[in-house]
Amino acid sequence: MSEPETSGTHPGQPRPVRLRDALLRARIEAADRTGVVVDLRDAEVARLEILNDALDPLFAQVPDQVDLFDRGVSQGDTPRLWIDVVAHIVMGRDKRMYRFVQDTRFGRIVLAESHDTAAIVEAVTDYVARRMVERERAMVVPPEPQAPVVAPPRRSRFWPFVFGFVLGAAALFGVAVLAALRSW
Repeated sequence: MSEPETSGTHPGQPRPVRLRDALLRARIEAADRTGVVVDLRDAEVARLEILNDALDPLFAQVPDQVDLFDRGVSQGDTPRLWIDVVAHIVMGRDKRMYRFVQDTRFGRIVLAESHDTAAIVEAVTDYVARRMVERERAMVVPPEPQAPVVAPPRRSRFWPFVFGFVLGAAALFGVAVLAALRSW
């Protein structure tokens, strides 16, 4: 029998073991055993659930008003851990490698691929951050660009004055000619 682990501050007292950590270790052990046995699909689901539990701290930090993400494990023909509508995690061909993929209009692209849960958690964290920044940019309506107010060009007052003066002189000359013809 092994002795219980003790903390450095209180010798002789067992350190509290978190049930969540124990469940995680048990799931990993069960997934490893199941991965060797015939039922690979259950092993895939178990590994995806382990990853889903590892993502809990990340999604606990996402604000409640951000409704972009709908995380969950689907247990169809190919089990998937959905992050949002277009991104999910599937297991690789060897059933031990996580593959984080995103569906685009040009096809499916692999965002990350690793045997390590921490590497996939890091990739999902980066993806969530990018999606939240995209959402913030989409929610902000930029102000409409205002055209600078340009004063109409100022016309010269000299030429209208000259035209009015010539027109007035011609009218006076015409009136004078008419008056001279009548008096004759």
